[in-house]
Amino acid sequence: MYGDPATIRKILTELGDTWAVVGLSNNQDRAAYGVARVLKQFGKRVVPVHPKAETVHGEPGYASLEAIPFKVDVVDVFVNSALAGAVADSAVAAGAEAVWFQLNVIDEAAFARTREAGLDMVMDRCPAIELNSLR
Repeated sequence: MYGDPATIRKILTELGDTWAVVGLSNNQDRAAYGVARVLKQFGKRVVPVHPKAETVHGEPGYASLEAIPFKVDVVDVFVNSALAGAVADSAVAAGAEAVWFQLNVIDEAAFARTREAGLDMVMDRCPAIELNSLR
C-alpha cells in the first residue's frame, strides 16, 4: 500500500487547501475533471496544471507547476507513470507539502525520493474516494 490511513487523513484534512491538479483540463470526460470537482466540494482550491493552461472550475490554469506564482500545498498527479516522477520532483522543488499520485499512477523511485525529501505522499489512490470515506 502506498498510503497509510494516517497519511491519507493528514493530506486531506491538515496540510492545507490549495491543490495543484496536474493534468486537469476542461475535458469533462477525464477523471481529473470529476476529482477536481469533488475536491472543490470539500473546500479545496483546485489549481489546474496543463499545457493548455485553461481555466477549470473557475480557477485559472498554469502550464506547469513552476508557473504557479503562489504556494501549493498538495500536488495531485493525473499523468501517466512515466511522467509522474518528474512532476513529483517539481513538487518538491516548488515547496509543496505533499504529492498524491492517482489510481494506476505508480513510480516507486519517485515515491521514495519524495518521502526522503520530507513530503507526505500517497500513490495509486484517489482523493475523491478517500474524502468520501472520511465522512
